[in-house]
Amino acid sequence: MTQTTDHTPHTARQADPFPVKGMDAVVFAVGNAKQAAHYYSTAFGMKRVAYSGPENGSRETASYVLESGSARFVFTTVIKASTERGRFLAEHVAEHGDGVVDLAIEVPDARAAYAYALEHGATGLEEPHELKDEHGTVVVAAIATYGNTRHTLVDRSAYTGPYLPGYVAAAPLVEPGPRRFQAIDHCVGNVELGKMNDWVGFYNNVMGFTNMKEFVGDDIATEYSALMSKVVADGTLKVKFPLNEPAIAKKKSQIDEYLEFYGGPGVQHVALATNDIVASVRAMRAAGVQFLDTPDSYYDTLGDWAGETRVPIETLRELKILVDRDEDGYLLQIFTKPVQDRPTVFFEMIERHGSMGFGKGNFKALFEAIEREQERRGNL
Repeated sequence: MTQTTDHTPHTARQADPFPVKGMDAVVFAVGNAKQAAHYYSTAFGMKRVAYSGPENGSRETASYVLESGSARFVFTTVIKASTERGRFLAEHVAEHGDGVVDLAIEVPDARAAYAYALEHGATGLEEPHELKDEHGTVVVAAIATYGNTRHTLVDRSAYTGPYLPGYVAAAPLVEPGPRRFQAIDHCVGNVELGKMNDWVGFYNNVMGFTNMKEFVGDDIATEYSALMSKVVADGTLKVKFPLNEPAIAKKKSQIDEYLEFYGGPGVQHVALATNDIVASVRAMRAAGVQFLDTPDSYYDTLGDWAGETRVPIETLRELKILVDRDEDGYLLQIFTKPVQDRPTVFFEMIERHGSMGFGKGNFKALFEAIEREQERRGNL
């Protein structure tokens, strides 16, 4: 396997041509937003903070805004498609099932970001415009990325409302418990064979992102399937987008399966940063979240190469949590099974202790776990 890391000095990386503040929201188009919001409230411990629907003037769509720390999810469903946006969302769900339609990015200046992106080859979807209400003004614009996914560029520096104009503050759907994660760590996209480098170039050129890591070779393959992955990030590493493409192998890879059932490129998984992965996994399991299994044999030699972590190996074994270590520290991670009937979108819980990696030491174990699920589905 080849791994490369961008060693540009941190001070030099601050002069970004496309500055960002972080992830603004992961926006899902779903068949039933009310039920999706309830699932993520109970299973993921998120809190509803805002709502838009017929009760406050949105006749076409209903949207629920959920938060956990700085992580924000928005679930939107079409009530009656009467505009281009409504028809697009309805068609998106029909073609892809429940999935991510928008990786919204908070920027200090949406107009400047949009102009820079278009000058460097982006396809514009929405020109910069203002949204206003009694809480202030938000400037938004949107550009296209892989598949039917978009990046909405959001400048909310002059806004104090719960989400966006058109939304009203809303109480949690269920009694909130302890927070299970506090931020979005990274969002992973799957693209077609031969397209990964094109999209890496897109983020390099259009958004000024740099290449953070690259994973190519035998260590990212199993006996049956393989993939290639590169990670792009903004200069401050607040927004990180790994990009995967399938590689030629004996059988259908997890990326091939995703592309088939999603109907094309899209967001494969969202990694959620937690300060206590043990408590998070215990709470989420108790609420019905299903995680990928890891054989006991993984843990038999774990201490030999991963070293000591804050979580005893027996607890890691019990909860099926994976460990990876690099020159900067270590991380703990675990992956859910797909959270809808289609074998597409899933989630990762990650707890970092110095390491800014993505679990390269776990790729083989992870892929074998995914292959066991693919085989059960008859899709390997």
